[in-house]
Amino acid sequence: MSNHSDQIRALLTTYERALNTSDAALAASCYTADGVFMPTTLPTASGDQMLTAYSHVFAAIRLRVTFTVDELVVTSDQSAYALTRSTGVQTVLATNGTSAEANREIFIFHRGAEGWKIARYMFNKAA
Repeated sequence: MSNHSDQIRALLTTYERALNTSDAALAASCYTADGVFMPTTLPTASGDQMLTAYSHVFAAIRLRVTFTVDELVVTSDQSAYALTRSTGVQTVLATNGTSAEANREIFIFHRGAEGWKIARYMFNKAA
C-alpha cells in the first residue's frame, strides 16, 4: 500500500501549500464533498461551507507552516489516517503581529473517484 501512502503524502503537501499561500480554493479542493474541518476556536465547517471557512481564516491570518507526519496508516484501499505536527509562523493580518505556530493534527482520508482526499481534519495546540 506504499503507493497509497505516497499519494496521501502528496495530498498533505498540496494542503500545506494551500495554507502557506492562503489559497482557500486549493485548501477546499483537498477535501471530500462531505469533508469536515474542525479548527480550534472556530466553528466546524463541512461540505459546501469549506471554501467560506478557509476564506475567513485566510482573511484573518497568514501561515508559514511545515507538516511532519508522525504516523500514517492506510487501513484499506479507501481509508487512511495520519497524525501530524505542524510548526511555523502565524501573522495576524489586522495587526501584522507574528507568533510561533505549533499544532498537532489528525487527518482521516477517504479515496474515491478523484483519489485520496481529506474526509475529516482536526487540530489543536500542542501542550
